[in-house]
Order: sequence, then C-alpha cells, then structure tokens
Amino acid sequence: MANLKESELKELEIEERCLRLSNPHLLPDEDDVLYHFGLTKHSTDLPVVFGDVRFVCTGGSVGRLACVAQEIATSLGITDGSDRRNLCNSDRYCMYKVGPALCVNHGMGVPSLSIMLIEVIKLLHHARCKNVTFFRIGTSGGLGLEPGTVVVSNAAVNCELKPIHVQYVLGQRTERPATLDQKLVQELLEIGSTLPFPVATGATMCADDFYEGQGRLDGAFCEYSMEDKFKYIQTLFDAGVRNIEMESVCFASMMTRADVRGAIVCATIVNRFDGDQVAIDKATIKQFETRPMDLVIAYIKRHWKKPEVSAS
Repeated sequence: MANLKESELKELEIEERCLRLSNPHLLPDEDDVLYHFGLTKHSTDLPVVFGDVRFVCTGGSVGRLACVAQEIATSLGITDGSDRRNLCNSDRYCMYKVGPALCVNHGMGVPSLSIMLIEVIKLLHHARCKNVTFFRIGTSGGLGLEPGTVVVSNAAVNCELKPIHVQYVLGQRTERPATLDQKLVQELLEIGSTLPFPVATGATMCADDFYEGQGRLDGAFCEYSMEDKFKYIQTLFDAGVRNIEMESVCFASMMTRADVRGAIVCATIVNRFDGDQVAIDKATIKQFETRPMDLVIAYIKRHWKKPEVSAS
C-alpha cells in the first residue's frame, strides 16, 4: 500500500476540529453532571485537566484499558504515574489521562458504549479540546480470517447490513448514519503493514447480542439450523463483512454526529466459519488483545511530540 502523502498527514494535524454538541438545552453557564464518571463541569477545571487530550482509547473491560494506559505511558516515556490514577469517581467505568491520551472502558454492547461516549464527548467539549481522534480497541469474531488478525474497519453496518445506527427516541424509530474516516483507515493500514502480525480491513457488523444476534449455535436458545447459520455468515462475508462485534455502528454514528475522527481496531479471536466457541487459551487471547493496542499506540507516537521541558 502506498504511503500517505506528506500533505495529507499535515492536513490531519492542522485541521481545527472541535467536538460538536447539538443540544440547545446545555447552557454554557450552567453546571453539567457527568453522572457515570462522578464528575461535573464546575467541580473540576476541565480545560486544565483534560484540555490537551488528542486521543481517546476505549475498549470493553476495565483491565484491558488499564493495560492500554500503562502501555501508552511506557511508549511515550510518561513517568508521572498518571497511568495508575483512575479519574473516574464511580464504579461504572475507569478513566486514565496519560499525556495526550484518555483511556476509558465502555463495557459490553451499544447501551454501555453510548453512555460512555456521550459523557466523554461532553467532557472534552467542556475542556475545549480540538483535533481529537477516538479509537475503539477490542476483540471480535472474524469471518474468513485467521484468529489474531487485526481488522481496521472501513465501514460499520447493522444486522441489516446498513451503515446506520437505529435508535428509538421519544418512541420514534430514528436512523443515524454511521461513517468512518477513510483517511484514518488508510493510515492505520499503512502503519499496520510494518507490524509483525496480520492487519486487514473490511466492514464490521454490529450485533445486538453475543449469541443469536451473531448466528451462534452454542447459546441457551437456538431456533435455526447449522445450515441456516452458515448461509447467514456467508451472506455477511459476501457483503464485505470481516468481523462481528457489538458496538461499531453506535461508535461510528456518534463520531459522525460529534464531527470527530474515529477508528475501530479489533483483533479476531475466532474464525466463525470454523466454529462459534472461543477455544484458544487465555495466554493466546491476551497476546491477540495487545495487537490493536500496538497499532493504535504506533499511530499516537507518529502524531504526538513530547513537550519540551524549559531549562528555567
């Protein structure tokens, strides 16, 4: 794959993009309670604490995001101990601010991800952050890919294979486009080509649950045949889907609405054409989980320069 032109990299760096809120009920002079983080706009000097955030890394589990924070600190040479300070004052999520990176877990599935993203977007808006890039780092079920392959999503689709996040608002079915920044996709693929593990791209399907919603045969309930299952996942594969998880369309939709760049980078831990259950050992899963993190950290290192310390 050809390298991105220098002018395109500069464009990514200098483009002034603030996080967009479209809520007339949020008044500038009033406090704003970020309930699930245990923070408020007026209780913390958000521009001072969070104003230099340029990268948001999120993934499912608390433990995984703690590891991401530690790896970012090591890779960027940050030794102030911030990777061990959880800034979240509730037990819903964890939040680590490590130099230019904010690391927050999102739990499992769209509802938990949605709550986290809304409050992080508000947090960074109140902190007056600019040019922020979001990354969802996680694991997924692959289609036609060897376990351990990292998929950089070039599209996020729902179970109807549409790039749309469906939400019910005031009882009304609402469709919102779910798009991803293709320049960011291409740059991540370029970086991935230099790393010692397979990196691929394709559409990511967002399912509503882990079992029936993904066509698995190993749940507590199943009312379809093995032939039905394989016909379904073949249809997904033929449509360009290369992995399945449970957050992508919501993530992409909120990036679109907030007018920020976002990428989904997930390792596959099973090839669904070979089976449904994740049968690899824990140590191998742990190794696979670090691969999306390694790719994203390589991106962060490319785009961040450590501030110079004055000699005074």
